[in-house]
Amino acid sequence: MKRVDDFRLRFPGKDSKQEYVPIMIGGMGVDISTAELALEAARLGGIGHISDAMVQTVSDRRFKTRHVKEKLQQYKYNVTSSDKADVQFDLGRLAEATLMHIGKTMEAKRGDGLIFVNCMEKLTMNGSRETLRVRLNSALDAGIDGITLSAGLHLGSFALMQDHPRFRHARLGIIVSSARALQLFLRKNARLDRLPDYIIVEGPLAGGHLGFGLDDWMKYDLATLVGEVLGYLQSEHLDIPVIAAGGIFTGSDATHFMELGAAGVQVATRFTITHECGLPDRVKQEYFKAREEDIEVNGLSPTGYPMRMLKGSPGIGAGIRPNCEAYGYLLDDKGRCAYIDAYNREIALHPDAKKISVKDKTCLCTHMRNFDIWTCGQTTYRLKDTTVREPDGSYQLLSAEHVFRDYQYSTDNKILLPA
Repeated sequence: MKRVDDFRLRFPGKDSKQEYVPIMIGGMGVDISTAELALEAARLGGIGHISDAMVQTVSDRRFKTRHVKEKLQQYKYNVTSSDKADVQFDLGRLAEATLMHIGKTMEAKRGDGLIFVNCMEKLTMNGSRETLRVRLNSALDAGIDGITLSAGLHLGSFALMQDHPRFRHARLGIIVSSARALQLFLRKNARLDRLPDYIIVEGPLAGGHLGFGLDDWMKYDLATLVGEVLGYLQSEHLDIPVIAAGGIFTGSDATHFMELGAAGVQVATRFTITHECGLPDRVKQEYFKAREEDIEVNGLSPTGYPMRMLKGSPGIGAGIRPNCEAYGYLLDDKGRCAYIDAYNREIALHPDAKKISVKDKTCLCTHMRNFDIWTCGQTTYRLKDTTVREPDGSYQLLSAEHVFRDYQYSTDNKILLPA
């Protein structure tokens, strides 16, 4: 009976003989996929992601910089205004924060594995093209092993990096949820003569933002999607590793997809309750306690994508004032955000209310920064079965190595419990 350790992941190109344990830990923001979590994956011979979501906030927390505070001071005059067009990111500061977060992580890397950064196209930051250009190129400057393009089609993202000296040497990949999305990406980037080094096919059971419709995500399944992408690549005679993602809970689940032809798997949910994960311990206990009926896919995200989260997330229904002067990562190129529109609507409807509730959208920047939106995978309700319960009723946290090794070596859908 095969297990994950019987397979190895190889990337095309000059390093094609280099082999990795075919386990990626997905990129969860804001700083939920911490440097510590990614470093453990790399040490163990796999691939870990960090996220560049709200990287200035991450830099302030980790390195005592003052990017957010000074941005707020600069635009403090605009706090009460519903028009956020003035609020712009300082691209020099954005580059500095990216270089620091990624650079420090790469300096600490040990082992034969890799560290990638997850980069969301939907973080438009009131200047989508130029802010994305800075984020991508600064990551390359900082020595990141690879960049995973997520939350969007990224039709122009490769072009933003084409003049960088590491453009053809760093590993660049994209997350898609259909063969059609991959076709669009490859067609758009054909003139660059630069194929992605890997393709992550993310199915409907993944955590956070989903690449499906709010009303039809349940009609899809990961095995079919992976098969369609593999079939398309074969028809085009393209040798690009495919990574299966979303709902892969055991080593046997992972082995199944590699027997179908996937080169590896991306997993995240089971790492949310590890010591190395950036979620506060109190939130990790909420993940343990979750029942299947506590998990929902909703349209609260201002990005326009459906999002899976726990129904008990404190940020759901909160009517906080938009904090764009400090954060503002979801402002479009005109300084608009769907949460601002929803908030202003409720203010107009309840002008005398001391406290309002916004039920159809959420201030994702502020709530993700404060760990008040509990994004999760569909299998989160099974986390309680991966550990033991303490005498006080809480659940024992695990180490990232424990979970990684369980994926790597387990068979028969068994889960290794901690001692």
